[in-house]
Amino acid sequence: MPVKIRLQRHGKKGKPFYWVVAADARAKRDGRYLEKIGTYNPNTNPASVNINVDAAVKWLENGAQPTDTARTLLSYRGIMLKHHLNGGVRKGAHTQEEADAKFEAWVTEKESKIQAKVEGLSKAEADERAKALAAEKEVNEKRIADAKAVEEEAIAAKAAAEAEAETAVEEATEEVAAEEAPAAEEVIQEATQEATEEVAVEEATEEAAEDAPAAEEATQEATEEAAEDAPAAE
Repeated sequence: MPVKIRLQRHGKKGKPFYWVVAADARAKRDGRYLEKIGTYNPNTNPASVNINVDAAVKWLENGAQPTDTARTLLSYRGIMLKHHLNGGVRKGAHTQEEADAKFEAWVTEKESKIQAKVEGLSKAEADERAKALAAEKEVNEKRIADAKAVEEEAIAAKAAAEAEAETAVEEATEEVAAEEAPAAEEVIQEATQEATEEVAVEEATEEAAEDAPAAEEATQEATEEAAEDAPAAE
């Protein structure tokens, strides 16, 4: 029975998740399988590839043929290398210990590269976040500065309007005062004249009052003289 190592699709729409399976080559892609040997998640960065090395090598040694994508994933985890090293052991090119040591060295180096990539991505993400925060801070500072400038302009405009209004009031007051000055002067003159006339009347009245007793006395004297002269006339 021909066996293929291939991917079987799972996950949600837009977020696929794959199983790495050994299945009958005649079976449907997402149908029955012989063994699940790993998973592949392309939604992470870097992509997550977890494969059972021994199970995958066993299927390869039994003649299973991986699809192109599956072969790439197997190579990514060093399974194709281990399969090749095991072939060298069978041919006597090197011992099993030597093959295992070479594989472990390769895995260690691969893991360090993956970790470096993860750290690089983390640093890049941190830098991007820092840049985004700096840009956001700059935008906020500019927004605050613009708001402050608008507020200062509004205050200056209000002060200018108040000064202009005060100037207009002063000018209007001066104009009214200039217009009303002659009338006020005339009223003052009339009031002064009236006061002068009243004073003259009062003085005349006082003089008349002072002259009244003398006139009365003169009248009495005249009356008495007339009375004295009356018998003589008779």
